[in-house]
Amino acid sequence: MIRAFLIFLFAAIAMPSAAQDTLPPAPYAYKQLDDPDLEAKASDLMDTLRCLKCQSQSINDSDAPMAGDMRHQVRSRILAGEEPDAIRAWLIERYGNYVSYQPEVSASTWPLFAIPALLVLIAALILLRRLGKRRQEERA
Repeated sequence: MIRAFLIFLFAAIAMPSAAQDTLPPAPYAYKQLDDPDLEAKASDLMDTLRCLKCQSQSINDSDAPMAGDMRHQVRSRILAGEEPDAIRAWLIERYGNYVSYQPEVSASTWPLFAIPALLVLIAALILLRRLGKRRQEERA
């Protein structure tokens, strides 16, 4: 009885993840647009968007199904005449600032920009203080 329950539980957990990969890819996930200018616009935009699953690749470079869906959205919207900035704004609204390799400074992201500068400043102050002590010890 316990063995049957465990098998059922494993199957229930595994089914959603298996279903995601069995869907056919979106039409423009792996197919470029016929117009080279529109494809260049789409490609430039896709190079600045992060794959949420891979995290270190742009959606243009990733083979993850989610990146394919995002490529499809970008190409479809470019084909419909939408501007790249509007598409970027829509994707950021949908997935958050993390999707962009060029995040904007806002109330929630300013610490990401300020903390590294603050750490560099503190390190410089510590180094200057130690060098100053060392020079004083050498003179004495």
